[in-house]
Amino acid sequence: MGSKNKLKRFKENETFDNVFQPTRDELTGGNFVLKGKWREKVFKNENPLVLELGCGKGEYTVGLAQRYPNKNFIGIDIKGARFWRGAKTAIEEDINNAAFIRTQIELIEYVFEANEVDEIWITFPDPQIKYKRTKHRLTNIQFLERYKKILKPNGLMHLKTDSEFMHGYTLGLLHGLGYEVLYANHNVYKLEGSPEEVTQIQTFYENQYLEKDKAITYIRFKIN
Repeated sequence: MGSKNKLKRFKENETFDNVFQPTRDELTGGNFVLKGKWREKVFKNENPLVLELGCGKGEYTVGLAQRYPNKNFIGIDIKGARFWRGAKTAIEEDINNAAFIRTQIELIEYVFEANEVDEIWITFPDPQIKYKRTKHRLTNIQFLERYKKILKPNGLMHLKTDSEFMHGYTLGLLHGLGYEVLYANHNVYKLEGSPEEVTQIQTFYENQYLEKDKAITYIRFKIN
């Protein structure tokens, strides 16, 4: 993507009422006014709140919002030029239960209050295979602890990935920590019983993986 196109998208994001871009200082300083008030101030309802971490172009956030109109969805990514597409689609198609926030995922506990979130989706994260990159894996112990702080009791976690490494790493970690694995599938398009929200919503990159006949895996779990 050219720099001019990126700048255009950044500017357009600033005009979208479904995009929020707090500064790091605003978040860590405790001055983010939406923390604990997403339902009240943004969605104007008391419906369940669902996050997609590393939402990329926003296809999954928008797809879930269309599929579940009685839930509120927020896509989170640091790359605003990417989720511009999802935010714009939500506006164009009058999808009022989808929003986006530009921030780093490690700051998530500054964005949401304790017990504010009902579900978290992690879709096709970078598996960070090298050992020295372990701290950046979105399902490592430190990230799971962050998610636990903002999830309601019995809140759900979802991991959808094309990485056999990420799938196995996460399953092993969950079992080792004693967390509840509700469902695990190492090839959702080949094995029966896959949840519809896993197979009927596909991202841009997922389609590329499927063209290469890569297996798509999925885990649903709790981290109480």
